[in-house]
Amino acid sequence: MLEAIMGLAMSLGDPTFLVTFQGAVNWSVGFLTTVAIFAIVVLGLNVQWGYTGILNFGVVAFFMVGAYTSALLTLGPATGFNAYILGLDLPVLVGWLGAALAGALLALLVGLPTLRLRLDFLAIATIGIAEILRTFARSGNGLVNRNEGLNGIPGFLAGTVDRGDYKWLLLAIALASLLLVYLLVRAATESPWGRVLRAIRDNEATAQAAGKRTTVYRLQAFVLGGAIMGFAGALYAHRIGAISPPGFTDLFGTFLPYTMLIVGGAGNHRGVILGSLVVGFFWFGTPLVQESLPDAIGTNVFVWRQFFVGLLVVMFILWLPKGLIAEEARVSRFLPRVAGGPSLRARITGRFRAE
Repeated sequence: MLEAIMGLAMSLGDPTFLVTFQGAVNWSVGFLTTVAIFAIVVLGLNVQWGYTGILNFGVVAFFMVGAYTSALLTLGPATGFNAYILGLDLPVLVGWLGAALAGALLALLVGLPTLRLRLDFLAIATIGIAEILRTFARSGNGLVNRNEGLNGIPGFLAGTVDRGDYKWLLLAIALASLLLVYLLVRAATESPWGRVLRAIRDNEATAQAAGKRTTVYRLQAFVLGGAIMGFAGALYAHRIGAISPPGFTDLFGTFLPYTMLIVGGAGNHRGVILGSLVVGFFWFGTPLVQESLPDAIGTNVFVWRQFFVGLLVVMFILWLPKGLIAEEARVSRFLPRVAGGPSLRARITGRFRAE
C-alpha cells in the first residue's frame, strides 16, 4: 500500500505529495473530523435557509459563541497572562450543552426584533452581530483573552486513550454527533412542523391564510439552527484545543457553510452532508498539492482557492441550482414518495438543452 501511494505521488510529479502512508491516514482522519463538524453547521443552516427561507449571513457568530461558551465553561480558572471570565472547569458535556443553549439564546435575541420585519433586515442584523462579537472578543479586557485567545481547551475523553490514538476517538465523536444531529433535524423537518416551514418558505401568505403563525415558526427554526451551530462550535473548539477571534472569519464560518449547502442541495439533509464532503475536500485538500502546481498558482494557492470556491457557487446557482441531491418533492405524507427523480446527469444535460 505504501509503495502504491508513493508511486501515485511520483506520478503526480511531487514525491512529497503524500510523504508516508501514516501521514495520509492522519490527514484523512483529521479531514473527516473537521468535515463532520462543518456538516453539523450546515445542517443547522439547512433548517434556517433550506427549509424556512431565513437568510442568516452571520453563521460564524453562532459558531463562535458556541466555541467560546464551551471553552469558558470547561477551562480552569485564568492564571498568569491569561485573562478570561468564568473558567469553571466543568465537564466537556456540560460545555457542549451550554454552547447549544448560547447559540439558541443568541438566535432568540436577534430573531425577536427582526423576524417580524422583512427577511433582509434579519440578514443585515446577522452580519452586524458577527462583527460585533469579533470586536467585543478582540477589545474586551478580561473577557476572552482578546486576540491571544483561549488555549488548552480540554478534549472530550482525552485521558481515556493514548495520545496517538485520540484522533480516532475524535473522529468517532464527530461522526456520532453528526448522526445524532442528522436524525434530529430529519425527524423535525419530516414532521408537521417541518411541512409548515416549507409552506412558509414557498409562500408565506398562503401559510398565514391557513391559520399558521408564521413569525413564531420562523423564530423556532432560527433558534433550532442557532443551537445546532453553537453545538458545532463547541465541537470545533474542543477538537483544535485553541481558539481566537481572528480564526472566526466570515469566509471560514459563513461563506464556506453556504457553499457546502448550495453544492449539496438546500432542503435535503443527505445533500448537505455530501456537499460538506465535496467542498471540504477542495477547501482543505488544496494545500496538499501546492508544490505540484505552477508557481503562478502555487505561491498564491489560498487566494486561488477562494476564487475557485466562489466560481463553484456561481456555476451551481446557474446550472445546478438544486445541488447534487435535489430536495424531494412531496405533496402529502398520505401519498407515497416519488421514486427516484431526475438523475444528476439528466438535470445537468437538461439545463444545457433548455438553453
